Amino acid sequence: MCKVFVISGASSGIGEAAAEFFHNQGHMVIGLSRSYPKTEYAYKYVLCDLGDSKSIDSAVIEIATFTDHVDVLVNCAGIGISGAVEYTTLEEVVQIYNVNVIGQFYITKKLLPLIRETIGGKIINVGSVAGELTIPFQTFYSMTKASMHKFTEGLRMELKPFGIGVSSVLPGDTKTGFTDNRYQPSVVEDDLYKDRIKKSIKKMEHDERNGRSPLSVVRVINKLVKRKNMPILVTVGFEYKFLVFLGKMLPKRFVNWILTKMYAS
Repeated sequence: MCKVFVISGASSGIGEAAAEFFHNQGHMVIGLSRSYPKTEYAYKYVLCDLGDSKSIDSAVIEIATFTDHVDVLVNCAGIGISGAVEYTTLEEVVQIYNVNVIGQFYITKKLLPLIRETIGGKIINVGSVAGELTIPFQTFYSMTKASMHKFTEGLRMELKPFGIGVSSVLPGDTKTGFTDNRYQPSVVEDDLYKDRIKKSIKKMEHDERNGRSPLSVVRVINKLVKRKNMPILVTVGFEYKFLVFLGKMLPKRFVNWILTKMYAS
């Protein structure tokens, strides 16, 4: 049965892979992002900057010209910043929250009337393992993803009477253009932090470039689309499921020590 998908962040990475996958499955896909994909695409596309509420308003009006309902909203869009909290500017923090949290909330809010028009509508938020296990020198990214996990939980309870399911998918290291597009810190090495920032970013980028394929995340999203009752959170990959499990079972101080050794020593 053909469904209508709206997928944000569809110009690259997980969002682009999801848009292509569901289009090839025969569904109607409406991709959203600030720019068009660099590769060829056959699905519908609407330019939308999630950091700008007026852009979201315009995009929703355009979406409504294509369809009178939305079966699945996949919130994939996101940006990353790295570096020490001490050196992060207020403007950078506002920017990442505008896109990763406020923009996700606002596009969801504006599309809810269309999602409510279908039976068994779904909202799937792409979170991150970093939202469950805080990564040093990527603190604000972890904060925004943790916020989205809580957004999922609250929205899920509020929308349950309407038959709308809400879930978060938690990828670990994934090989996408997100690595190269991450905002780089103005300070990577100095007398205070020595080379800790630089080493942390280098490890993080190495892990991402050698990470899982975006398609592995899309397959998990596809399984959720087919389920009548979605779980609240689902982590992608056994190794990351194990890490998240340990993060919940082990003493917080010990988990913090391990993450410090991995990313902040």
